[in-house]
Amino acid sequence: MGATDKGKKEFIAIEDGYRESEQSWTEVLQGLRNRNLDTAPKLAIGDGALGFWKALSKVYPETKGVAVLGA
Repeated sequence: MGATDKGKKEFIAIEDGYRESEQSWTEVLQGLRNRNLDTAPKLAIGDGALGFWKALSKVYPETKGVAVLGA
């Protein structure tokens, strides 16, 4: 799920993955890049899934991340 600069929510991807692994998340994020999401997101919010954060730092290193734990 993503949001525009005007706050409109948009569906951006749904993929099968293996236990939230770094490889699975890298494939999802690289797929977004391949579909012309060239401008890095300003902010990523997620849970403590380490694979997501590792993949994010590789594919969109300029994106700031916020982990929300225990939600």
